[in-house]
Amino acid sequence: MKLHTAAVLLLFWLGVFTAHTVKGSATSQSMRKFRCVDLSTKQLNIRNLVSYEKQQVPTDAIMFITAGGIKICVSPNQKWVQAAIKRINERRAAKRK
Repeated sequence: MKLHTAAVLLLFWLGVFTAHTVKGSATSQSMRKFRCVDLSTKQLNIRNLVSYEKQQVPTDAIMFITAGGIKICVSPNQKWVQAAIKRINERRAAKRK
């Protein structure tokens, strides 16, 4: 009877460990870095943009981040994109002073 109880406890702890490991793996996958695949063709309101990141892989893009945390990918070759980057950089410089 003791062997049966030990086996049941062993199976229980293996189940707990497996469930914890699977949960950790799922969480790790959701933390992947956001990558631009599709590019928006719409011009964004520069006042709503708080940050940006340059990306070259898988495609050359600028990822703008809005005040609400939304990430929008655009082509870096557009004039308004360069103006938005300049404005964000100016705001960052003003905050440092």
